[in-house]
Amino acid sequence: MKIAVTGGSGKLGRTVVSVLREAGHDVLNVDVAGTRGPGFLRVDLTSYGEVIDTVFGENDTSAGPDQASTPVFDALVHLAAIPAPGILSDVATFHNNILSTFNVFQAARRAGIKNIVYASSETVLGLPFDVPPPYIPVDEEYPARPESMYSLVKHLEETMAIELTRWDPTLKIIALRFSNVKNPEDYAEFPSFDADATLRKWNLWGYIDGRDGAQAVLKALELDMTGFDRFIIAAADTVMSRSNAELVAEVFPDVPLKGDLGEHDTLLSIDKARRILGFSPQYSWR
Repeated sequence: MKIAVTGGSGKLGRTVVSVLREAGHDVLNVDVAGTRGPGFLRVDLTSYGEVIDTVFGENDTSAGPDQASTPVFDALVHLAAIPAPGILSDVATFHNNILSTFNVFQAARRAGIKNIVYASSETVLGLPFDVPPPYIPVDEEYPARPESMYSLVKHLEETMAIELTRWDPTLKIIALRFSNVKNPEDYAEFPSFDADATLRKWNLWGYIDGRDGAQAVLKALELDMTGFDRFIIAAADTVMSRSNAELVAEVFPDVPLKGDLGEHDTLLSIDKARRILGFSPQYSWR
């Protein structure tokens, strides 16, 4: 496939671009940051004009106007965003992220792109869990519980995707609720979390190796479906050496348990992603 990846210069985006290319796909990295050259286009996603030109291939290096009759891209992966709360003001985060996602979704629709995969977030599950989750492990079955402006945007993006796919039954949009993305160089700090169970309680001690995050993107692109769906994407284990039973008893003693917690199994359930996407995490800090 020919795939546009927004945010391909970011922490997860770099790995996604690499994995998609290794799988044989032709990938264009669309971002505000990056090095000029083949495979990269600098685009301000808050500008609809720039986005629509991009998805139609309208620039001075394109093949010409005849290509506008058919989609330039077979698929679009949308990862670009201010990646967490507290980096910029709430207002700046909201304005940037919701406008960028609307522009990307709308331009893709206008260009006839039917295969869209994008980064939602574990935050819609209720992070930082100052209000305890309804049960543990958490999954996709309970309504979104955004607790920050960043998370609110992610919830609104999912709502937008639901309606867009209702309007167009031939459209596919998959939201990947990524956990905290980590690369191998980040793993050295993990043992320090054991001293205080509350240090990482904010996402139920979860994470996702960037290489497995990229695997999830590839699986989602390959999934033959229409409509909207959402999947939690996390590593198969927690960031902790301490057992799940010990952690939950200390931090969330009154939260109902939904099944066997396992010794170190992820408490961000990936059962749905395993079952439907065929997602199978290959990497662990352990």
